[in-house]
Amino acid sequence: MGDRDARRAELLNAAIAVIEEEGFAGASLRKVAQRAGCTTGAVTYYFANKEAMMTAVIESRFDVFDTLLGKGDAQIDLRAGFERWLDLTRSDMGGGWVAGLQLLAHAQHDPALAAVYQRRYGRYRRRFATMLEEGQQRGVIRNDIPAELLADHLSAMGDGWMMLLPIEADRFEPARITALLDSMIAMVSPPGAGPASKPAG
Repeated sequence: MGDRDARRAELLNAAIAVIEEEGFAGASLRKVAQRAGCTTGAVTYYFANKEAMMTAVIESRFDVFDTLLGKGDAQIDLRAGFERWLDLTRSDMGGGWVAGLQLLAHAQHDPALAAVYQRRYGRYRRRFATMLEEGQQRGVIRNDIPAELLADHLSAMGDGWMMLLPIEADRFEPARITALLDSMIAMVSPPGAGPASKPAG
């Protein structure tokens, strides 16, 4: 099972590299096979067609995002989570970032891929909202805005940083990142808590 999972992961990495270099339209099972050093038949053993492969790439990207929320914990340290998000973006500024944008752009015209984004992003936001709601109940997250809306706002903030950091890396120097994280914590903290607090909800 481990070898099969490892081979599948290799093929997904090859697919990401091909999407980065060739764009979505140029990414084919044959080119992924060439990149991975195997036959097209070996690729179709794992992915029946291009759509299945692209779906698997999107799913794998969301699997990484899900780990940022922890392993089923009811609580989340927002500051640490956003720091990990920025670190992940910085380390992933090559193929993964470019491929992700290519797939997202293509999904606007591909209902099947759009459905994958809707399902996985919806699941992520619901889980995030549950954690924020738990933080509201404990008094560490402001409760004058529904947790569902906070989850949308914070997710959009993280997405925006993810899109801009690779393009404006100089703007995301350590002091500015600290200021961004401080202001984010201040925005979600209950009134009077101050920017120094670090909500864990």
